[in-house]
Amino acid sequence: MRTIDNDLTLRLAADERDLRAAQRLRYEVFVEEMGGDGPMVDHKRRLERDAFDEVCDHLVLVDAARDPSGLDHVVGVYRLLRDDQLAPNGRFYSETEYDLAPLRQSGRSLLELGRSCLHPNYRGGGAMFQLWKGLADYVTRHGSEILFGVASFPGIDVEALAMPLAQLHLAHLAPPELRVRSRMPQRMDLMPPEKIDRRRAMVATPALIKAYLRLGGHVGWGAFIDRQFNTVDVCLVMDTERLSGRGHNLYARGSA
Repeated sequence: MRTIDNDLTLRLAADERDLRAAQRLRYEVFVEEMGGDGPMVDHKRRLERDAFDEVCDHLVLVDAARDPSGLDHVVGVYRLLRDDQLAPNGRFYSETEYDLAPLRQSGRSLLELGRSCLHPNYRGGGAMFQLWKGLADYVTRHGSEILFGVASFPGIDVEALAMPLAQLHLAHLAPPELRVRSRMPQRMDLMPPEKIDRRRAMVATPALIKAYLRLGGHVGWGAFIDRQFNTVDVCLVMDTERLSGRGHNLYARGSA
């Protein structure tokens, strides 16, 4: 547990109430804000949930001043799934969209990152950085070597996203030994390099994806159109041995 100030605390979900509060926040962000849905989404109770929740760890940012007896105390969340948490022949959430064979065959410890979100009132400040520091603590504690997960562009109009997708493919494609592939034949190299305006492409790229890239992350081959969640997804992969200087500093602080 990490106490950030008098009200904010970062910790793993401790009980059912914490998990439901994380699912409530996910509902507000992924369903109400982004227009997503899914077979296990509980619209009556406003919970975004799926079959992976019960086996994952949930890193939660808690504001003790918010709704102390209800489900609004969680203002940030990361869902974490290690390979040693999988049942025999179990799978990661990302494997519904990407072939993870290069990661599975690497012989290195894997950690899937997912369902990352913040309450709107906590965006643009230090809350995301606090979640990342908690993630660094977790990675150090468990010795995770390769971090990965799907990250999303809102909407499913691939042509409208042609420039940022093409820039990701051109400049940030994962090395062959880590290059997971989309299970959907949706290419990302949708325009020639000379037509890509890098600045416009980066402006059109969600902040979370840009943050992973700054830490030294790469993307797999191809995108995946998630019609249930109303997103176009890319798979991000980070090798902790190849992190950028910024990434190394974050992990050094996490291990302190």
